[in-house]
Order: sequence, then C-alpha cells, then structure tokens
Amino acid sequence: MPAIVDFNTIPQLFNRVADYYKGTDKVAMSFKDKTTKEWTGITWDELRQQVHMFAGYLHSLGFKRGDRLAILSENRPEWAIADLAQQILGGINVSLYTSLPSSQVEYILNDSGASIFVVSTGLQLKKAEAVFDKCPDLKSVVAMSELRKEHPDYVIEWEEALKIGKEVWTNSEKELSAIAETIDEDDLSSLIYTSGTTGKPKGVMLTHRNFCSNCREALELVQFGPEDVHLSFLPLCHSFERTGGYHCVMAAGAKITYAESIDTVSRNLPEVKPTVMISVPRLFEKVYNTISKNVAAGPAIKQSIFEWSLNSGRKSASVVRSGKTPGPILKLRTALAHRLVFSKLHEKLGNNLRFAVSGGAALPREIGEFFEAAGVLLIEGYGLTETSPVLTLNPLKDPRYGTVGRVLPGVTVAIQRLTDQKIVAEVVGTDKESTLTSEEGEIIAKGPNIMRGYWNNDEATSESIDPDGWYHTGDVGRFKDGYLQITDRIKHMIVSKGGKNIYPGPIEDQLKQLPGIDQILVVGEGRSYLTALVVPDTDTIRSIAGPSGNGATESDLLTHEAVIKHFEGEFKRYSRSSAAHEKIRGFKLIEEPFTVENELLTPTLKPRRKQITERYAELIEEMYASDR
Repeated sequence: MPAIVDFNTIPQLFNRVADYYKGTDKVAMSFKDKTTKEWTGITWDELRQQVHMFAGYLHSLGFKRGDRLAILSENRPEWAIADLAQQILGGINVSLYTSLPSSQVEYILNDSGASIFVVSTGLQLKKAEAVFDKCPDLKSVVAMSELRKEHPDYVIEWEEALKIGKEVWTNSEKELSAIAETIDEDDLSSLIYTSGTTGKPKGVMLTHRNFCSNCREALELVQFGPEDVHLSFLPLCHSFERTGGYHCVMAAGAKITYAESIDTVSRNLPEVKPTVMISVPRLFEKVYNTISKNVAAGPAIKQSIFEWSLNSGRKSASVVRSGKTPGPILKLRTALAHRLVFSKLHEKLGNNLRFAVSGGAALPREIGEFFEAAGVLLIEGYGLTETSPVLTLNPLKDPRYGTVGRVLPGVTVAIQRLTDQKIVAEVVGTDKESTLTSEEGEIIAKGPNIMRGYWNNDEATSESIDPDGWYHTGDVGRFKDGYLQITDRIKHMIVSKGGKNIYPGPIEDQLKQLPGIDQILVVGEGRSYLTALVVPDTDTIRSIAGPSGNGATESDLLTHEAVIKHFEGEFKRYSRSSAAHEKIRGFKLIEEPFTVENELLTPTLKPRRKQITERYAELIEEMYASDR
C-alpha cells in the first residue's frame, strides 16, 4: 500500500501526514504511562505541537541547519519528538545504543560534533555527565526523566525545555516553519554509527533521499495502512527499526506503540495487539525453541498432536502459496490444529497479527516454515545500515524461506565473483532481471538508498564504495529464481588448514536447531577441523541430567556425564550428513551466555566473533590439542 502522502524529505513526511490528520483524533503513537499504568495515545495534533515546542528550544540554543543532535534513549515518544524537531530545523540525528559504555558515548559525541545531547533515564544521564567536559562541542543535555537531585547547569529537564521552546516557537513560528521546506533531499538526515564487531564505530551518513526512497519503495511491497498498529521495541538507533518501524509506519498513517522495554515485549504483545511486528530472528528462534522444548518434554500423545497440527498447517500453507483455496477437509484440519496447538502462540502475539518482518540477521529456514504452518506470516528482508537499510524483501504473497526475497524497486543488486571480481549476476528492481545466474559471490548494490559515505572517514568510504558506484556489502550470496540467498559474511569466512573456505553462519543455523543448544559459535580458522563453543539451554540439560542433576549448579551440569554424552550424540548425528570440512569434531560447553552487556553480542544481537574467540582462547586451544 503506497504512503498516504507524497514526500521527499523527513520534514515533508512529518508535516504532510500531520496535515492529513489535522483536526482529527487520529493517534500517532502511544505508550504506557508509568503513573497510571494505562496505554496513553498522542494524537497527530498533539505530536506536532510537542515537536514545535522542542524545535523552539533547540532554536533558542542556536541550533541550525547541519548541526548534530545526539539521542541516547530507549524507544519512546520523546525519541521521536526530539528527532522530528531537529529534522524540521535541518539538523542531523546522531543516535546511540543505550548499552554503550561512557567511553564509546564520548567517542561518538566527539566524532559527530554533536551540540545537543538528549538522554532518557538516570543511568544514561550519568554517562552524559561523565563525558560532558570531554566533549567541547556539547552545549546542553536534555533529560527526559524527572530530575530528582541537583545537576550541573548544562542539564535541563524535558518539560522545562518544552516550556521554553513553546514561547520561542510562538514568537518565531513563521520563520521556523519555513525552514522545513528548504531542506533538500541530499541533505544529511542522520549519522547512524555501526555497532561494529571490530574497531571503532563508523558514522554512516544517510540523507533524506536515502531514507525516503527506501521507505516509499518498501511500502509498495509491504502492506502497512492507517488501521495498522506496530509495537516498537528494536532500537531506533538501528536503521531497520528507523525505516521500517518509524518512517514506514508514519508514512502509512499507522500507529506506533512503544513497548515499555525490550524485556517486557512478551507482556506488551497481548496488551497492544499489534497487527504488524518488526523483529530480529533471535526473538522468533526463542519462541520456536520454547515450543519445541515443551513438546519434546510432553507425553507421546502431545507430540503426535503437535506433529499432526504442524503437517496440517504446512499443507494448508502450500495450497495457499500455490494460489488456491484449501478444501473443506483441509480447512477443518487447519482450524482444529489452530484450536489444539497454535491458538496459544497467536494469543501470545496478541491474536491480531497480520504478518511479521524479520531482519538484521539470517532467519533459519525451519523457523520461517514453522511460523507459516502455525498461521503467522513471517517475511524476511535484507539490508545494511549503509543501504538505509532495505535491499531485498520477501513478497507477502510468495515468501520463500531460506532466501531474503526479491530486490526492492529502484535498487540494483549484483553478485561479484570473489576470484576475478567479475559481475556474474545483476537484478534491477523486482521484475526486470538482466543477467542472472546462480553463481556465488559478494553482494554489491546501487540505488538511491546507498549512503553518502562514512563521516570523517574517506578511506573507509572508498573501501566500501568502488569507483563505479557499487557499494560492497561484505556479504556472500547468490540468486535463485530471482530470490537472493545469503551465504555468510566474507570477514566471517573460515579458511581451514587445508585451504577450504567455510562459511560458519549456515552451519550455526542448522546446529541451533539441535535440542539443548541456545547459542553456538563455530571456530576453525587455520585448523584441520571445525569445533564449536556452545551455550546450552539450562532447562534442557537439567532435564537430560535427570535425578542426579537435582540441586546441581549450572556449572556442574556442564560437566555432567549424561549432558556431555547428549551433545556428543547430537554432533555425531549432524556430522554424519555433513561435508567432511563442515563436520564438528569437538565442542566445549560454556556457562555465560553471549549478551550485549558482556560485549559478546552487538546491540543487534549478532555474535562478536573476535571477542568471543579471544575470551575463550584457552578452551579453543584445548579442542585442538591433538591438532598441534
């Protein structure tokens, strides 16, 4: 469904949708009030008023076109208000992950030259105060939360900033309102700093053209509309949520509802009853693993009912996918499967979900097929921060699991052979396929959504965008029937001692389906064989240990004889059907999960391979004792 208004810049998007709903009670966004514990809506008229008030405050500080405003906050209405206020003044949004330590906050503030810093909680305010004196460009820190003690003069409370800004906007409304229409498509809208698995984060320069073109084209394929409700919980400082869960929802005239936190999503889903959901594969994997674990632990009759229901769902999905309507018997079987098994899943998702979008990392094929069989349409897309972010997207009517979909209209994606750099496949948009082979290589792209480059880093820009204008993703893939398949990232490729090139991602996706595995990292660079570091599922291994595991600590369970034998058997079964160079010939169980807090996951929940292998270097060496 196309956007409800035409727009080429973010200020145009905001102002024109606000005009569209002017004088109505249409809710733009909602949140859970911490005092009343009730979900509270903000209408488009109220949103515009608050945006103008904060813009007035920024203007009072001398904030002008091209200046940078940094936001360190969870998803909440104030994030959007601060962003839109600086956008209509021609500013540049610099968003930071709330998980960042003070040292990285300081680096990004100084690298971007941000002059205003908006923070959410007391924890984030502490970071701001810790680095303020080390950031010479900073003028003011705005705290969204109520201030309960004395703070430096440069700190101002959100409500006080709005109060100041209201008077400024009222006195200068004509002058300030005119700025929005002077913003050009090629002006910078945001600097999004890559989370980075190695080295310092780079500021990706994204223009209004980048964001708006990507948003418009995505809406041609994904059917958002004014009646839809989106639950926003992925970080808005990541381009996936920024474009999909913010710009696209706004352009469709739909409602954004902010989850209380990332930890309350499971509770908020049945309260909000969203019609669309945007998430990373990790959430869907957790749901799938929980269901699989419960079924496996149940009686044989429960397992039989589950398998029957799953098969019924698969048959129904296959018929629908072929463009036909399921017959009366299959309809009856599907309805019964829903009642017996899948209704609980739908209830947990709010019982109102039309479809969900997965991105940010590879979605295992089994996960997509399971949700489809359960009656939850799950579509996967692909892109990077540097591409604003969407390059490809699975169509709603014909998603192909195991692929990341078809190329977005207006975008060109090609496959460049790794050996001789020859382009062996090129696809323009969703329909016009020029050269197209199934040969594998690096995925490269052109289009209006490709970043301008990296802020203050010409060297990194020239390394990523070649002289012909192709952006090099660093991902490896191939086209199959017009659908793009991702193999892995080039920098993740393992080169074995025997010279074999091995991509660990697909192997890990298969292994994550084995019972008892919560997280896994495959290693083997420069070695004769592959091994794995495994974070086991505690409940599963406790069950495997049986009565002898009662009262055992998690650490004790990792060395329990029955647990070790279980994983030995699972890896042997996997290896029997694997290529020789992809067999897993050793493993170590580790107690501490990979998390953002311990810096073993990026803020978008991707494993930091270098950090993990460094932390567990001794365990890895033990697995290769016989390889010396």
